[in-house]
Amino acid sequence: MSPDISSMHIRGKAGLAVNRPVESVPPGWAWVPLNSIARQETGHTPSRSHPEWWEGDIPWIGIRDARLHHGGVIYDTLQTTNTLGLANSSARLLPKGTVCLSRTASVGYVTIMGREMATSQDFVTWTCLEALVPEFLVKALIAEGEGLRKFGKGTTHITIYFPEIRALHICLPPLAEQKRIVAKLDVLNAKSARARTELARIETLVSRYKQAVLRSSFLGILTSDWRAKKPELATASDLIEKTPTPPQPRGGREATDRVIQGQAALAVNTPSREAPAKWQWVPLNRIARQETGHTPSRSHPEWWDGDIPWIGIKDAGEHHGRVIEDTIQNTNEDGLANSSARLLPAGTVCLSRTASVGYVTIMGKPMATSQDFVTWTCTEALLPRFLMYGLMAEGDEIREFGKGTTHTTIYFPEVRAMQICLAPLEEQHEIVRRIEAAFAKIDRLAGEAKRALELVGKLDEAILAKAFRGELVPQNEGDEPAEKLLERIRAERAVAPKAKRGRGRR
Repeated sequence: MSPDISSMHIRGKAGLAVNRPVESVPPGWAWVPLNSIARQETGHTPSRSHPEWWEGDIPWIGIRDARLHHGGVIYDTLQTTNTLGLANSSARLLPKGTVCLSRTASVGYVTIMGREMATSQDFVTWTCLEALVPEFLVKALIAEGEGLRKFGKGTTHITIYFPEIRALHICLPPLAEQKRIVAKLDVLNAKSARARTELARIETLVSRYKQAVLRSSFLGILTSDWRAKKPELATASDLIEKTPTPPQPRGGREATDRVIQGQAALAVNTPSREAPAKWQWVPLNRIARQETGHTPSRSHPEWWDGDIPWIGIKDAGEHHGRVIEDTIQNTNEDGLANSSARLLPAGTVCLSRTASVGYVTIMGKPMATSQDFVTWTCTEALLPRFLMYGLMAEGDEIREFGKGTTHTTIYFPEVRAMQICLAPLEEQHEIVRRIEAAFAKIDRLAGEAKRALELVGKLDEAILAKAFRGELVPQNEGDEPAEKLLERIRAERAVAPKAKRGRGRR
């Protein structure tokens, strides 16, 4: 065997292999060298130091193009070359219908040229002869999936090298059966694509449904029926009256006198929206101690890696809407003593007010935070979870309380003027219970949709495997077997007049 052709035997998972496998095939099928039924080539990149070789009228396929058109036909590319680019490189203009496989950088993207094009050297291409339907070759390559990487070498960056490419064999059905398989797969793939689209939509609907539950809760709608059956329910006004005002940190800028109406139960200063029956708008710092955090100096590593959890933006993002028990970084007593960071009690509610505005979490144990947060330690009049969900109910619109376009920050004049529409304590408990019950149900449905999406992917794999076992479409005894087709083509070529060889079109 030529050193340019691999002597290794690598069996693919479906209808491809490096060198011929020793196994039975479906009736009328045959293992044949791929380069005996398709002209195999590659591409090249015209020099970037010659801009005049680019931005012409010849589409040039790169990895990004193949990723965007994986499994389909490509008509337009992100970059184009021209006749000078082809003349001064090893790139070739390949005909419509040529099949492209990315063999390096990102192995496994497959597409068909919808018109004449060139490619980069990251591809191997096959221009199919009369015995091979291009779409069938595409399906065969896709059926291998991640298994294509087995044909390559490397650990971090896999490449399928040309000795293995030249030794590729395909399990070839009769020509008519190839067409039936492609047609059947196209119908089934269209159905599964529709299913994937609908199931993927559920992920976006989840956040929308949760936001609707939160808004309904903090406008007093979710518990209106419950409240109507509770004439004896104590009012929020009574609750506030019997709750001592918590001490607030001294210093800093005064509260703003601007009024900013939130989406649900929050506002900056008293809004015009009326509170639901037995609820009341109240300054948040009347029923919770408001603070912030700080970052101990990074130039003192001895102030870090201690036993005091320290909440940063990444922690809040990972625990948004939940209780946080552990943090990525810890500080220690020296870190607190030498900074403005404070150890805050379990149950403290944290809102990211800068960098990434809107993450909300509750401390599961005493912790400190960075200065990117505003925190509230709730009195007995306010359930921490009620406040957390109230902040979350604002959604992205919580940014309206801040200033800045590219980087929004909620500043302390607005924080100090924040008000919450407070429900009676018993109703706060009921609202939290109903929100969490609704979220659990939504999450269950989302989980089922995710599992269904995974099953669709497995179904696609199973259908492809069935196709390349010869079990997807009925076999027709009248179909010309692949071996006979190849023999006939070879015989016809043998008697055909030889064409004069030239350089070909570049």
